[in-house]
Amino acid sequence: MRQGSHSPIGVFDSGVGGLTVLKALMAHLPHESTVYLGDTARVPYGTKSGEVVTRYSLKNAEFLLERGVKLLVVACNTASAVALPALEAALPIPVVGVIAPGARAALGRTRGGGVGVIGTPGTIRSGAYQRELEAADPRVRVKARACPLFVPLAEEGWTTGDVPFLTAREYLSEFARDGVDTLVLGCTHYPLLKGVIAEVVGPAVALVDSAEATAEAVAALLAERGGLASAAHTAPTHAYYVTDVPERFVEVGARFLGRPIPAAEQVDLTF
Repeated sequence: MRQGSHSPIGVFDSGVGGLTVLKALMAHLPHESTVYLGDTARVPYGTKSGEVVTRYSLKNAEFLLERGVKLLVVACNTASAVALPALEAALPIPVVGVIAPGARAALGRTRGGGVGVIGTPGTIRSGAYQRELEAADPRVRVKARACPLFVPLAEEGWTTGDVPFLTAREYLSEFARDGVDTLVLGCTHYPLLKGVIAEVVGPAVALVDSAEATAEAVAALLAERGGLASAAHTAPTHAYYVTDVPERFVEVGARFLGRPIPAAEQVDLTF
């Protein structure tokens, strides 16, 4: 299918977390149409091998390309960490992951060179944020920590109160002691817990939302290429696809997107 400036932006994630990236895209680019794919049948990606995640990612990209997307956003930190080179080599459209924009934003915010990164075990184990940060500025001091309980807390809507606060304190209290002045939220679920994370780390630590940084990177790339949709065009559309039954995605996803999801269509991507 031929792409033009009014073609949609494609976004994929292993589940609902990537909807925080979609939310940021909608806020930064209100005239753009989007197509979102949540691979909910195979979530999570973080426990799978790099080879398997790359294979899933290429299939997701193929599905979105068939729907005429003009740019692909890999809204999954794990897929961004391991599959981005394969996607860039295989696709005829620009590909944007969430790791490089988040790392660049953190380097722009840090005052003393101490950057913390929190994410799922798979993302932290990959070392992708650490490599990106250190390649851009070898002087940076990176402290990374996996925070696996943040994902179920976000999905269950436990984003305020004692349980998320005590969990965040257990994970994050060491960051202040280690001279971290900037903290990257390296998982798309974590923006829902931004309030308790900020409360634990304190006002001296700047929080970097990779979703926001990614949306800004997409906006800049489309502007540079002359690919922005015009405000004078027809109203944007937003389509949602999932690989498992859509009911829970629609219910939980509304919290991540910050607006109701009218419907999601189940598709079969098995191969």
